[in-house]
Amino acid sequence: MAKSSKTPPDISTLTKPKAKIELMRLSLEMEAHNARYYQDDAPTISDAAYDALRKRVEAIEAKFPDLVKSDSPTQTVGAAPARGFAKIQHAVPMLSLGNAFSDEEVTEFVERIQRFLKLDEIPALVAEPKIDGLSLSLRYENGELIHAATRGDGFTGEDVTANVRTIKDIPNTLKGKHVPAACELRGEVYMLKSDFLALNKKQEEAGDTVFANPRNSAAGSLRQKDVSITASRPLKFFAYAWGEMSDYPMAEPTQHAMIAWLHKAGFTVNPEITLCKSVDEALAFYRRIGEGRAKLGYDIDGVVYKVDRIDWQARLGFAGRAPRWAIAHKFAAEQATTILEKIDIQVGRTGALTPVARLTPVTVGGVVVSNATLHNADYIKGIGNDGQPLRDGVDIREGDTVIVQRAGDVIPQVVNVVLDKRPSAAKPYAFPDKCPVCGSHATRENDEVVTRCTGALVCPAQAVEKLKHFVSRLAFDIDGLGDKQIQEFYDEGIIMHPVDIFTLAKRDERSSKKLRDREGYGEVSVRNLFAAIDERRKIELNRLIFALGIRHIGEGNAKLLARHYGSFAVFREAMLAAAVGLADEGNTSEAYQDLNNIGGVGEIVADAVVEFFAEQRNVKALDELLGEIEVLDVARAKTDTPVAGKTVVFTGSLTKFTRDEAKASAERLGAKVAGSVSKKTDYVVAGEDAGSKLTKARDLGVAVLTEDEWLALIGG
Repeated sequence: MAKSSKTPPDISTLTKPKAKIELMRLSLEMEAHNARYYQDDAPTISDAAYDALRKRVEAIEAKFPDLVKSDSPTQTVGAAPARGFAKIQHAVPMLSLGNAFSDEEVTEFVERIQRFLKLDEIPALVAEPKIDGLSLSLRYENGELIHAATRGDGFTGEDVTANVRTIKDIPNTLKGKHVPAACELRGEVYMLKSDFLALNKKQEEAGDTVFANPRNSAAGSLRQKDVSITASRPLKFFAYAWGEMSDYPMAEPTQHAMIAWLHKAGFTVNPEITLCKSVDEALAFYRRIGEGRAKLGYDIDGVVYKVDRIDWQARLGFAGRAPRWAIAHKFAAEQATTILEKIDIQVGRTGALTPVARLTPVTVGGVVVSNATLHNADYIKGIGNDGQPLRDGVDIREGDTVIVQRAGDVIPQVVNVVLDKRPSAAKPYAFPDKCPVCGSHATRENDEVVTRCTGALVCPAQAVEKLKHFVSRLAFDIDGLGDKQIQEFYDEGIIMHPVDIFTLAKRDERSSKKLRDREGYGEVSVRNLFAAIDERRKIELNRLIFALGIRHIGEGNAKLLARHYGSFAVFREAMLAAAVGLADEGNTSEAYQDLNNIGGVGEIVADAVVEFFAEQRNVKALDELLGEIEVLDVARAKTDTPVAGKTVVFTGSLTKFTRDEAKASAERLGAKVAGSVSKKTDYVVAGEDAGSKLTKARDLGVAVLTEDEWLALIGG
């Protein structure tokens, strides 16, 4: 189908029902883009277009604050802990930062703080270089290092304690007299550029793998299972933050005073960190650091501003995935010029046809780039997702001299064409209308920029990609069963469906052609593969839901569903019950309504999940898989509070606290926060001018609490 030319409605004209629909659409679109960016390494829009989507969401939520969802694709943090390490739960989550890309956005950040805290004065800011390394949390008790963990998914990280003890910048014992009884101290593991080049030279001479950049080098060095390898690597550490603190080691806790204390306690802190008394001083710091970026001995990708007063930090709290009291002012991506030799089409696991530029190799930001994304057919034509011209309407052709940048300094993309160097014989690129893998007709749905193969049941590309997704890092994460092995096993008919992975050892035992006899394999490697498969026979619920490859279910929505249902048995039963009502107009089944009422889900996601379970072949394949694996229930963080396990709805204008604060406190205490009232609602907390939700609660006999009664219930 042709792409609709309909443009998004102006926010000022949106009614509340239309705003809800628009937020749902944007949320799904952003989650899909997050999946392509972080999981598939194949983004289909530019950074600027993605930022525009995010700003539109923020603008709509600002106009309709009661429509704000606590979970969305924009609030995913980090990635799940790696399988090879034990897991450590952070006492205080390690969340990410919001981004600013202009001076105006930094000014808006400060103005938001002033409004939130009702300040006339400009809050002092601590400005520091944003180190491009690996985040680390260090727990000390009575001054002694107890354990060290990576960020992981923000809540649970990898236990790298033994490796960290080899880093000279990290003290095993804190110095000084005023050491807290317990504290989580945080910072960034990094590698100097000079050390990185020397290490890569050594790796190359030894015939070992060379690293793409200092950040990857530092991360790979820290995650070594052999501690002696980590000890041999020149890792360094800057301390700049903290999580849990039993008490503060100074009379008036401030960010800059804590940095000074970290230095006295034995850590290396960045000498560039500066206290700024105005926005102009902060922006002057940004410009000075940016101009001297190339001369620094380590990589940075921006500047971080933090409110200096820690009591103000506490009052500001968090908004979704990021603190309100800090922001990252990012640098522009590095660029380079090269030749686009050929345009190839890759077919993804959902049938999406993604154009890839094959380039004359060029170094961009310290990494050699030979391939780059071209996003979609419209991007090649010079048309943006909003239908407006890109690059002044200049299209991209084979043979063009193009400008390449690494989006977010990670994923390469073609951003422009040097038109005066275009060969006279270069012809406009004709995007294929047939799948290059199976030959099925390729179409575009209305309002989509993606072209998809229609041969879902016959296209080998989709079958293989679904298996690759199943064993990917955020899904089953099976060591030794990567993309190459999946492709080989699929081509030879050894692994055609997910369950085949877990029956591989039994089938190999009966087979006359053993895996150990294959080229590149042997007794040890096969034994290790079978052990890795057996190790993943127990899987977290959110990982399994994500692994199923249901459309619109990325990492964020998988976690939402897992947290809501708690166990796979409950999830499966609810989805089958919801599927029964799929034929009914509007699907009025109680199970479907409960699914649709989960904050952050909505009808489009709900329909996708229910339709998956309505297909009996899916259920049959899933049941076969469940015969080989065990799905772990979701661990409940809080079970001993008055509201643990309860469903709460906040409505009306709250005066004792903001809606974000109310939701955050309820969730910390183990409650579920819903967006609408149903028979399963336990409490409705009603502020001033509460409307239809309050009326429905009374009709259903749901307990209604005032703000004071809610605070009394949760102990203030």
